[in-house]
Amino acid sequence: MQDIAFLSGGRGKDNAWIITFPENCNFKCIPEEVIGKVLSYLTSIARQNGSDSRFTIIVDRRLDTWSSLKISLQKISASFPGNLHLVLVLRPTSFLQRTFTDIGFRFSQEDFMLKLPVVMLSSVSGLLTYIDDKQLTPELGGTLQYCHSEWIVFRNAIENFALTVKEMAQVLQSFGTELAETELPDDIPSIEEILAIRTERYRLLKNEIMTVTKEGQILLTNLQLPATEGAISSSLEHRHPICGDWQTVNKLLTQVHDMETAFDGFWEKHQLKLEQYLQLWRFEQDFQTIVVDIEDLLKQQSELLDISGNIIQVKHKIKRLENLEENSQALVTKARCVILHGHQLAANHHYALDLICQRCSELRYLSDVLVNEIKMKRIQLTRTLKMHKLLQQARQCCDEGECLLANQETERFQTKEDAQKALDDIKNFIESSLPFINYDAESLQYEFDVFLSPELKIQMQTVQLKLENIRSMFENHQMGFKKQTQNHARSMQFIVPGPENLTRSKYVGIGYSFFQACKLFLKGKKTWRPNHSSAKDDEDYDCQKSNCGPSSSLDSDNGLDILKNHVLNELIQTEKVYVQELFTVLLGYRAEMDNPDMFALMPPLLRNKKDILFGNMAEIYEFHNNIFMSSLENCSHAPERVGSCFLERKDDFQMYAKYCQNKPRSEIIWKKYSECAFFQECQRKLKHRLGLDSYLLKPVQRITKYQLLLKELLKYSQDGEGSAQLKEAVDTMLDLLKSVNDSMHQIAINGYIGNLNELGKMIIQGGFSVWIGHRKGATKMKDFARFKPMQRHLFLYEKAIIFCKRRVESREDADRYPSYSFKHFLNMDEVGITEYVKSDNRKFEIWHGGKEEVYIVQAKSVDVKMLWLKEIRSILLKQQELITVKKRKQQVVELSDVCPQQSDE
Repeated sequence: MQDIAFLSGGRGKDNAWIITFPENCNFKCIPEEVIGKVLSYLTSIARQNGSDSRFTIIVDRRLDTWSSLKISLQKISASFPGNLHLVLVLRPTSFLQRTFTDIGFRFSQEDFMLKLPVVMLSSVSGLLTYIDDKQLTPELGGTLQYCHSEWIVFRNAIENFALTVKEMAQVLQSFGTELAETELPDDIPSIEEILAIRTERYRLLKNEIMTVTKEGQILLTNLQLPATEGAISSSLEHRHPICGDWQTVNKLLTQVHDMETAFDGFWEKHQLKLEQYLQLWRFEQDFQTIVVDIEDLLKQQSELLDISGNIIQVKHKIKRLENLEENSQALVTKARCVILHGHQLAANHHYALDLICQRCSELRYLSDVLVNEIKMKRIQLTRTLKMHKLLQQARQCCDEGECLLANQETERFQTKEDAQKALDDIKNFIESSLPFINYDAESLQYEFDVFLSPELKIQMQTVQLKLENIRSMFENHQMGFKKQTQNHARSMQFIVPGPENLTRSKYVGIGYSFFQACKLFLKGKKTWRPNHSSAKDDEDYDCQKSNCGPSSSLDSDNGLDILKNHVLNELIQTEKVYVQELFTVLLGYRAEMDNPDMFALMPPLLRNKKDILFGNMAEIYEFHNNIFMSSLENCSHAPERVGSCFLERKDDFQMYAKYCQNKPRSEIIWKKYSECAFFQECQRKLKHRLGLDSYLLKPVQRITKYQLLLKELLKYSQDGEGSAQLKEAVDTMLDLLKSVNDSMHQIAINGYIGNLNELGKMIIQGGFSVWIGHRKGATKMKDFARFKPMQRHLFLYEKAIIFCKRRVESREDADRYPSYSFKHFLNMDEVGITEYVKSDNRKFEIWHGGKEEVYIVQAKSVDVKMLWLKEIRSILLKQQELITVKKRKQQVVELSDVCPQQSDE
């Protein structure tokens, strides 16, 4: 604004930019740093408008003095920042100053020429030698139009516009960074609020961009760059600086447009993902609600699993089941709506497509399970009710038989007709009781297709024994009546009980037989026949008749002993079957692989795969056949010793881990060669209905069966002798299963460089959602809107935590035998934890090296999280104890080193 120098836009014949220093009386008073700033600004504008950075300076000092001109040249020489091509000086025109200038320049020319290429000109016409008149302003004899005040106005507008564009870019970048780094909440209202706030901010930013664009377009219009080539050439002759400014503004406008396009694209993706995130939360909320309701109904129907009880209780259960069925129909309808919603999200290309499809499959599966469980429960309860009605009819038959026996007194049968009538009554009763007597527990279970509880079996067998007893008594009466009809002249030889003993005789013949049947059944006898009553039996009955009769219940302790013996018997019998099956496989398959007569049926590559196919089955067979089975048989009359039997052999069961680890390799061999003639011929010889693969699975099934049988045995032990050992045995077998399961996962880890066994014992493993904590710094546009977690499978060892990614494979056994890719390793010596993370009680932090690496881990449930925190805390506590002990030992050593020195002194 002080008109120190200006850039007109003109160029010399050598294409160098022209900077003009107009006549300025106060130039010598202007500081060099001010001149330097002006020159730096003007040269930077020229560089922006072209690649050529050479400059020609015109210094107009026609009205000035030599001393002032000399100072001007010195300041320009010291302040000019660029490549100075030529300095054209219009020297003073007055005679005196022109003389001084000639003399002074002649003596100073060598100094100036070393610093500046200076040419002294007497008049403006001398400029035409170096510069075309079209590149000179009118005051210098040219035709190039230039207005300094107009140039300043436009430059201010351009600079302000450039600054606004820069600030807008920073605001957009800051907004994008904020969107990327802000942690999204875990509740729907908060997500909706954030979406509304961000949408409003986007709208405001969009308006600001439109305002800046409008401002730039107005500025561009005011610069008035013509559109045609002729007009452009004409304009270039007169308004070169405006042409450069027009290009600058046009570039800025293009930058604004590119920013707006990128911002719109980013926001469109971010808004879509945020909306999909909200949709996913709503879907997940509906899913969790349905799952909880389904699990609640499944739990309620599982409470109806017990089929014991009387007919009234069974009817009550059926009534409850009808209510559950009505609720389940409404719930299944809701589940279908949620599944339909999930399909709509999937059709719209939701980013969590796999999760949504998985949730839909889970809902469909749970709905089918609920419907099928209630349906099967209804069938089971209906059949149970029918069975109870049958038993009720059988009891009623018993009561009718008792009444019939009590009413058939001997004095009424003195004639042949009376005896014949009694005989017909007995015959009718026997015929009516036959359907009940012919039933046994197995046939009833087969006919009704229902699980019979031990209590119900006892009840059925008791009723059956009672019916047989009554039927036997009726047959005795029938034989007596037949003799009377054949010899009606003779009187009947019946023992007539006295009135005072009538009731006693009735129950000695019927109730006592029932009591004996129960007692003998509890002792384990399968058959019983009524014996003649003795005096001692009558005395026993008198002592127990207060508690025994046709409807007396079994003693609870005896009942538990029966159930316990039943479970123990099942354990021993299934063990024998298991050992026999192993022997059959080893003899009928494994040994045959060494039989030369079978080589023709066997592929050559299969002959060397015997150890892989069968694993260490032979070792398992030797253990069970020679050691464990005999130990179990010794417990057949002492159930309290079963727990100790398992605990004494717990180390031997570790051989199952080796078998299970080899199982994937074994199945690969089987799938490759299962159709070969060798296996088919072996199966034919053994007359097996199932293939070898079913028998290779027996050890896996057996090791999982033990803990179930031990739990049943513990259930009926009632804290008696040996129950503590049983509980410990259950825990031992569960720990064994966990150890086997963990080892199966460990051998599936790929890509880890090193020996996993060096990391110590594996404590626990499981799948988690993992986020890596954001580090402060520049954020790229491609990193915006990342809120989807990584799915990682974590393995916790005594010395490290391993992060792996579960590989998705299309194999049929991919779920049974997963595969993991190693991703990250954390040394437990440098690990710390933060137990609570804002917004989700399932999350916790695992950090490493002073929080340089932070991993936010989300468990599937709070219980899983607390289990992991407990195990990690235990490891860290042991480390701290080891450090403390090490420090104490070090202190003792240091003290021992000091003590001898003191004694010497």
